[in-house]
Amino acid sequence: MQTIVAVVTAADPDLSAETITEAVVAITTRASQQRQLAWALFDRPELLTGEGADAGLPAVLRLIEVLCQTGSTAIVRPACPRCGRVALLGPLVEGRRACTKCSVQARSQLCARCGVLRQPASRDKNGGPLCSYCLVKDPANHETCVGCGRMRPVHKRSGEGPACYACRARTTTTCAVCGRSTYCTISKTTNEPRCRACRDRWARCSACRSMRQVRGGTASAPLCASCTQPDPLFWRACPCCGQRAQLNGRPCVHCELRRRLRELLGDDSGAIRQELQGLYDNLANYERPHTVISWLEHSAVIEVLFDLGAGKRLLTHAALDELGDSKPLRHLRSVLVATGALAARDEQVAELEAFIAAIERDDSAERQLLQRYALWHQLRRLRQRNGERPATSQQAGLVRANVRAAATFLDWITARGLTLSSARQGDLDAWLTSSKQRPAGSFVRWAAREKLTTLRYPTARWGGPTRPIDAESRWKQARWLLRDDTVKVEERVAGLLVLLYAQRITTISRLTLVDVETSHGHVQLRLGDEPVRLPAPLDALVLDLVARRRGQAALGDDGRSIWLFPGGRPGQPLSAERLGRRLSLLGLQPGQARSSALFQLATDLPAAVLARMLGISIGAAVQWQRACSGDWVSYAADYSRRPITTDIREL
Repeated sequence: MQTIVAVVTAADPDLSAETITEAVVAITTRASQQRQLAWALFDRPELLTGEGADAGLPAVLRLIEVLCQTGSTAIVRPACPRCGRVALLGPLVEGRRACTKCSVQARSQLCARCGVLRQPASRDKNGGPLCSYCLVKDPANHETCVGCGRMRPVHKRSGEGPACYACRARTTTTCAVCGRSTYCTISKTTNEPRCRACRDRWARCSACRSMRQVRGGTASAPLCASCTQPDPLFWRACPCCGQRAQLNGRPCVHCELRRRLRELLGDDSGAIRQELQGLYDNLANYERPHTVISWLEHSAVIEVLFDLGAGKRLLTHAALDELGDSKPLRHLRSVLVATGALAARDEQVAELEAFIAAIERDDSAERQLLQRYALWHQLRRLRQRNGERPATSQQAGLVRANVRAAATFLDWITARGLTLSSARQGDLDAWLTSSKQRPAGSFVRWAAREKLTTLRYPTARWGGPTRPIDAESRWKQARWLLRDDTVKVEERVAGLLVLLYAQRITTISRLTLVDVETSHGHVQLRLGDEPVRLPAPLDALVLDLVARRRGQAALGDDGRSIWLFPGGRPGQPLSAERLGRRLSLLGLQPGQARSSALFQLATDLPAAVLARMLGISIGAAVQWQRACSGDWVSYAADYSRRPITTDIREL
């Protein structure tokens, strides 16, 4: 140990002997391995200052990593000799240590069975390389399982015969944390059985209220490491941050996460670019580090973050669009936007612009006509309607449907030797009665206004609701949502806004915290131009939702989301499709419930009040007024005689 301390101190005089000793003990406690480490460093001290790729002993690289995590600036992480990337080096490749990616590429061979370039896991009978997938699927390695009777790889053998992984004999015990009867291991902290799910569970400690890994307690009252075993000498300290919450001397999971982030986002010197500092801080300080580490294992995420950190790819939406469209990349884009690394944009409009630019037609005139209709009519009207608000998926879907209907109509008239200018009303009538008919009314009316055709597309006036108005069922469902505490609070609030205030699912999903106002002990919700005062107990449910709201976005969400119903992507609300599906699972039919509520409200309120309070257009309010045949000549006098109630349960 004295030899190691002397060599490391010569390389970095700022490191104390205690810090170096703790770092050595963290990577190995065996005297024989410490002697080998001392010999390696004594022979080649330059391994600590950048020549670590030539280290024949893996413990040298582990010591360098621990010392760098403690804050040493003179100890240098070695770069991969093949790709030049500063990463954790592993196996030897041509006598020098290389990163995992380069070592796998150097050892990869064409599999003799599937022909894919992979690292060989074994050899066939002719000596050809076999990848791990073909090795597992090789029938020669399968036997008949005594449990399921299928040909599977053998996981365990017993007196009865071989058993596969699913049929292996396992002793079940009762987990001391969750109380389930399943396969458990004995916890070294409490000496009690603990299942695998509870072993990997992270929750808020019931004692100190910090988000930590569950070490003891119960499912309803979990405990972290320090609260389960208060004795600090029971735990070993992390060699990097010094926190005592683990049974081994390796770096803790937070320090391991920071190391991986520096490898991906750091430049050649390990420094984080200023525009990526917010992303690094958000991910490094996330309360569930295992989630971030799992996300960083995606190959697409690794490549993009490495290119952004090294400056090989610009941090712009256009540069990310070049990578194509995939679910990991869409989530990565939303994480970059939520952390401030990337400017926000309307993703639905961006996808529509890409959809319009990709329109292909054999006739260039038809392609220009469709793009003109899509850009200067559909997309322009969408932007005018939304203003500063982002477009919804339903609005984008309607634009795509109208453009596809226009393309189908042009194909139909082209197949009959016609053009948009030569087609007559009889041809349009034949289209409307054909099996390929799509709602192309928007395109035909636009073409008529632009003097491109003489066709007149028939319009159908709305004559009122077509579904039955079941007021009793509506009130029954409202009473159930008000009283049933077993239903999630977000589903209760959304269902009540449909049943009581006739709100669309799209409108509900895009409510923000700004729309909820509290003044003088009253709760108001802004659905239209004027806020609506919420009666009890709906006001308490809305406040509970504001306090407990949490989306499914595991990354990039720093708790500052403005949405009342946060979604699965950071910075994005819950989609209307998802919210409507959740209400349907409760037995609610949002469309029919909204019609029943709007019919009843139009009976009780004038059209102007209805439009101002609920956020619907005055034209729609007047149509609903006519549909319910309401008369508000004596509305003011009738309103003055109504009993004043602040509890909706009295209705």
